[in-house]
Amino acid sequence: MINITGVRDINGEIINLSIESQQDVVIENLDLTLLPALIDPHVHFRTPGHEYKEDWRTAAKAAICGGYTTVFDMPNTLPPTITAELLQEKKQLIDSQLKEIGIPLRYQLFFGADKNHLAEIPKIKNDVIGIKVFMGCSTGNLVIDDDESLRAVFEIAAQNNLLVAVHAEDEHMMRERKAKYQGVTKYEIHSRIRDVDVAVSAVEKAISLTRKYGTRLYILHLSSVPEIQLVKKAKQGGLPVFAETTPHHLFLNENAYQHLQGKAVVNPPLRAEEHNIALFDAIQAGIIDTIGSDHAPHTVSEKAKPYGECPSGMPGIETTLALLLNAHHEGLLTLNEIISLTSKRAREIFNLPKTDDVVLVDLNKVAEVKENQLKTKCGWSPYAGRKLRGWPVYTILDRYCYDLSRI
Repeated sequence: MINITGVRDINGEIINLSIESQQDVVIENLDLTLLPALIDPHVHFRTPGHEYKEDWRTAAKAAICGGYTTVFDMPNTLPPTITAELLQEKKQLIDSQLKEIGIPLRYQLFFGADKNHLAEIPKIKNDVIGIKVFMGCSTGNLVIDDDESLRAVFEIAAQNNLLVAVHAEDEHMMRERKAKYQGVTKYEIHSRIRDVDVAVSAVEKAISLTRKYGTRLYILHLSSVPEIQLVKKAKQGGLPVFAETTPHHLFLNENAYQHLQGKAVVNPPLRAEEHNIALFDAIQAGIIDTIGSDHAPHTVSEKAKPYGECPSGMPGIETTLALLLNAHHEGLLTLNEIISLTSKRAREIFNLPKTDDVVLVDLNKVAEVKENQLKTKCGWSPYAGRKLRGWPVYTILDRYCYDLSRI
């Protein structure tokens, strides 16, 4: 039995909780606050094909240390998850790696939309959390860059009651900008090549297809004011449109290129500071539903490569909750908003069953983000050196208590 006594709920009330378990654990009088365990609807755990960056053994430990017990993994692996056979092979590999470390991390998988394998989608409709569409190129070579294929994906998804999650960047606009800035090697040019208009064009197109086919649409990593306005209008019009943002789009902006260099390169790119503020406002207004860490690790040596060779993406699953709790202390978020962002809305949007999973956080713990303490295989963080107030201390997954100081 796991007995938790003398902890607080988000309203500050003292509560006691007992969870059936084969463990004999007592947690008491530690001035901790109980939250639902976190759900991360957007991770890249790099299996199969890129296990030198991350695998499910290291990523599961990173997730648990971040307070997460459920993750949704993306399909842009090597090979990409674009057939029923590849999907089953990926699941077997994941299960094997999780069994090896004894952490039964809950997970779902997105299926990759590929114009040459659209007939595979009906085959896997009961085996995935949704269909992932890259409207613009990112890590890997999955992209739907023609309107005919894009329409087909939305129509097939609607017919099979599948949600479509979009990486909303216009591939053709990006190609035009890349040609315009050819030869420019500064990392910050990334935010010009993939500017706000690139995102807006793709979001408009995705929403128009939802309007036509009734497809449930999940817009990944919302990053700018005009995108927020488009989602707001879609929601007001009664469309089944949902929006995610990321910790890096909330807590980093274009100024980060100065000290992070290639580590600041992400897709969509970091924006001007005004967009950080607008994203927080959109959370409070209920326009943004969820936060996905978009945990996308690359090695330090890869991120040190010149612009054009440096891959996009950064790790984030271990620090997201601490960043959000720190923002709570700064008056930017309420605890209820954090719960909605990190568990409640994801459970509703993706129709997930309830669990007994919880995370106990010390709201007053102040600690620095130290790279040598991270569990992610890539071993770095864009937030290294930041002191954050509020950290997870215990994560309870599938009736097993993990003391995060011992992982």
